[in-house]
Amino acid sequence: MAVVPPWLGGVSREALRSDVLAGLTGATIVLPQAVAFAAIAGLPPEYGFFTAMVMPVVAAFAGSSWHAVSGPTTAISALVFGALAGSLEPFSAEFIQVAIALSLMVGIIQLLLGFAKLGALVDFVSHSVMTGFVAGAAILIALSQLQYILAIDLPRPSHLPLFLEMLLERASGVSWPAVVVSIVTLAAGIGVKRWRPGLPNYLLALAAGSVVGWVFSRSGAEIASIGVINAAAPRPMLPPAGADLLRTYGSAAFAIALVGLLEALAVSRAIATRSGQPIDGNREIVGQGASNFIGSFFQCYPGSASFTRSGVNYEDGARTPLSAIFAAGFLFLILQFVAPWSVYVPVSAMAGVILLVAWRLIDFKEIRHIATTSASESAIALSTFLATLFIDLEFSVYVGVFLSFLFFVRSSSRPTFGIGAPDPNTATRMFRNAEENGLKECPQLVVMRLDGPLFFGSVEFVRRKFRSVERERPDQKHMLFAMKGVGEVDMPGSDLLIEEAGRRHRRGGSFHIMTRTPKTITKLARFKVMRALTKKHIHLSKGDAVSEIVPLLDPDICRTCTARIFRECAAQPGHSGANGSPYQTAGENT
Repeated sequence: MAVVPPWLGGVSREALRSDVLAGLTGATIVLPQAVAFAAIAGLPPEYGFFTAMVMPVVAAFAGSSWHAVSGPTTAISALVFGALAGSLEPFSAEFIQVAIALSLMVGIIQLLLGFAKLGALVDFVSHSVMTGFVAGAAILIALSQLQYILAIDLPRPSHLPLFLEMLLERASGVSWPAVVVSIVTLAAGIGVKRWRPGLPNYLLALAAGSVVGWVFSRSGAEIASIGVINAAAPRPMLPPAGADLLRTYGSAAFAIALVGLLEALAVSRAIATRSGQPIDGNREIVGQGASNFIGSFFQCYPGSASFTRSGVNYEDGARTPLSAIFAAGFLFLILQFVAPWSVYVPVSAMAGVILLVAWRLIDFKEIRHIATTSASESAIALSTFLATLFIDLEFSVYVGVFLSFLFFVRSSSRPTFGIGAPDPNTATRMFRNAEENGLKECPQLVVMRLDGPLFFGSVEFVRRKFRSVERERPDQKHMLFAMKGVGEVDMPGSDLLIEEAGRRHRRGGSFHIMTRTPKTITKLARFKVMRALTKKHIHLSKGDAVSEIVPLLDPDICRTCTARIFRECAAQPGHSGANGSPYQTAGENT
């Protein structure tokens, strides 16, 4: 990985101007978001600001994407809260210290994955895991804000039965001024987003709620505020570390690291499809790891790439990661002027903003897409969603990841098969599925195609298929096994090929392999398949294979055969065709 980021060469006066403007917009967006996300994580607002200032700068230099903006995110904030709130008091000094320690652990895990070039492992985790997790986390986040919207004391929504019971019991103590402030905030955010989408809707929504709260407080109503925000810049400080922290929170750190990588890679790849910029997955992982690791030395809690800020950054014309760096600088400057006014921001207004954030987290379009296209992906998303609601945020990630691998292994261990024959209605007599297209087959030769890996996980499935063909087609003692669609062959798979060749030879038939993939041919040689079958039984094309196999067929059966689907059948006993016979060599396409 290059030490100097490749985007530095693309900085020009025009690009600099675009990045400054995009950075200014990014700063106004992240200002209320940082407060909201910190609250979701159970941290004071300043830790959201620290994370929004430091992480984007580190990721800009160490990451791959030119438009993804790192920092605090809803999903990661919810995971941090879920990991710590059960044993520590939110907003307490110990809670804050462990949250920073989590950032250190998350960064180390992500850096190890990146340096080991294991980024491809993340690709095996279904996107449905994130869809289900984020939807469940969004509901829990929304429920967690009801105590601030209604101004009543409620337990954590992770214990849903108790939460609903207490909500009904204490509903009579609702503060209607607080409810009105939340509703105005929510309505303002929705209205700005719908009619003036270019404006910072979260910031304006917070301002609208603050004005209504100020009016209520002037009339004597009690409206709790979020208090004065510390506008200090993040300063270097050694994060807490130790074996006890690793033992207690190591599992949570791994879950956060995994979700963070899934989020960051999804964001960077989604924007790359529009920008055309190539994404280096391993470099992106290293960038996220570096931002969390270095961030922990500047009092940051775990973060990742933000869907909202990254999308706005690209839409606003950002040309290089300098836009994220400018946004961090502008955020610090804006804070110096805005922080003293935070005493006028009602807690219920902030709850309204968080409610808006939670609602927009649920990707209803993607949920419908998953539900209507894939039963396995639906099961993954639903299981993750239910585990998030009723069990535990951290555990739900592992449920989704486990199911992703389970379905992957299941599909890999069940490759698809086809029995083929040449189609006389195509110019090249292309091989097609015989049963589906009603094609004649040779009564002595079965042509089977395998699509999928032939490895230890699929060996038993393939063996059962071989036995099934043997039982159902006892007269087809010769087999041409086409491995055109095989992506992987290992030693157990190779042993199965040798075994099948022996069985067919003992029955008076033969077993032939057709493949033209150099990688597959090399592996067949390495695992002694070529030595066992001999080169006469390994072919590069179906035409060569058929030419070798037809002379081996039983001439007595050929004498009465009416199928004669190959050109080579003309040389067999019983052929009565004249010159210009329609029987031709099988085509090479399948």
